[in-house]
Amino acid sequence: MFMRINDLDRLFGTMSLLQKKLDNLNSDYGQSYGYKWEVEGNSPRTNLYKNGDNFEIYAEVPGIGKDDLNIKIQGNYLEITGTRNSDAPEGYKTHKIERGIGAFSRSFTLPADVDSSKVEATLKDGILYLTLPKSEAAKPKKITVS
Repeated sequence: MFMRINDLDRLFGTMSLLQKKLDNLNSDYGQSYGYKWEVEGNSPRTNLYKNGDNFEIYAEVPGIGKDDLNIKIQGNYLEITGTRNSDAPEGYKTHKIERGIGAFSRSFTLPADVDSSKVEATLKDGILYLTLPKSEAAKPKKITVS
């Protein structure tokens, strides 16, 4: 099957137009008509660790005060919610926003139940540190044979 040169030119022209549109996505980001190609929007990035009988979560929440954060835990379900407000000075016009603003929610199903009465939360330098002790029922118990 033979292709005409015009068909190839049209195909490459369309591919070039698509490439230009994709290249421009970055410059349009944050404007009301721009595209957002994020998986989690403005949700904080987190790390989950296991440290003996505790789980530890480190969540990036720069620019968010402790009054703007809510942490809920039930069994092995953890939810972190909050609000990130705009930091644009009064009267300024926004041209690009990469740091998300508005409400966010992040939830996790932990590998084991947590004792919610012993959870510790600390906010330092834009990082939320959570220490989540396992509940007694979730801890392994040694059984002696008689």
